[in-house]
Amino acid sequence: MLRFHRRLTQLVLTLYVCAVVGSAAMVIGPVLNDREINQHQGRALARVTSVSASRTTIDYQDEAGLYHSPRSGVLYPGGLGEDQRVWVEYSKQNPELVKVEGRTWKLALLPAASVFLVSSAVLALLLVLLGWWHRRIERGMELVGAG
Repeated sequence: MLRFHRRLTQLVLTLYVCAVVGSAAMVIGPVLNDREINQHQGRALARVTSVSASRTTIDYQDEAGLYHSPRSGVLYPGGLGEDQRVWVEYSKQNPELVKVEGRTWKLALLPAASVFLVSSAVLALLLVLLGWWHRRIERGMELVGAG
């Protein structure tokens, strides 16, 4: 039973590490995207073509006159509505990488911090419960050994 308890504790800690890595990736990804856009920056007026829970798509014309509609949508789309016109910044080397002008990776800090804090609270609760369960198992083993 103690072996199972140890493995369960290891599983909980592994899942916590995954959540921490995920919350770090929620910031690192946008930082890298913004860096790429800033190094090869273009600017255009875009039209929002659709808004869904998973992405917001746009159409825009780059400086060369080519039209683009990035498959993954636009970065930092909060508050945009269909048929709205919005200024965007894009990477000239990768026109699929587009963000709403003036918005930065700092918008990712709140969601990432939320994931980290909730994960930490869940970890603390689970470790307390596992500790209580472990003590209960040890007491039961002592009673069996004494009897």
